[in-house]
Amino acid sequence: MNKATARENIKPGASVGIVLKQDQRSGKITRGIVKRILTNSSNHPHGIKVELEDGRVGRVKEIHS
Repeated sequence: MNKATARENIKPGASVGIVLKQDQRSGKITRGIVKRILTNSSNHPHGIKVELEDGRVGRVKEIHS
């Protein structure tokens, strides 16, 4: 399973790459810091939905260390 689809791998304060709703067709990645996790289930096939510190919301596609 991809790390970005499992909620346990994503923590507030983590640096991540997300795809915003309007960028789903292009797959454009937006980088940011996780403010809060919006997905309640332990995993999601399209990526865990998060809110970034700047208020943007999208699904996590990559996790940066």
